[in-house]
Amino acid sequence: MTTILIISGVMLAVAAVLTTFRLIDGPSSLDRLVALDTIVAVAMCGLAVWAAYSGDTTIVPAIVALALVGFIGSVSVARFRVSDR
Repeated sequence: MTTILIISGVMLAVAAVLTTFRLIDGPSSLDRLVALDTIVAVAMCGLAVWAAYSGDTTIVPAIVALALVGFIGSVSVARFRVSDR
């Protein structure tokens, strides 16, 4: 089980690095918004992997709160986004 958790952690780290490049180099603000949402999702998955590894369930409310903040942030930015032109 430890091997699976290590592999998933490495894959999440690679995903975070690749998404960071998209966040920095995104041609439009919507591309950057999607990249930021992806980083939030990767962080949530990382917390879930840590919870599975440690057996600690007290981190689950933090995962839910992070999902809520990510959703509200995405909706508000998409709603009031200024045109790129």
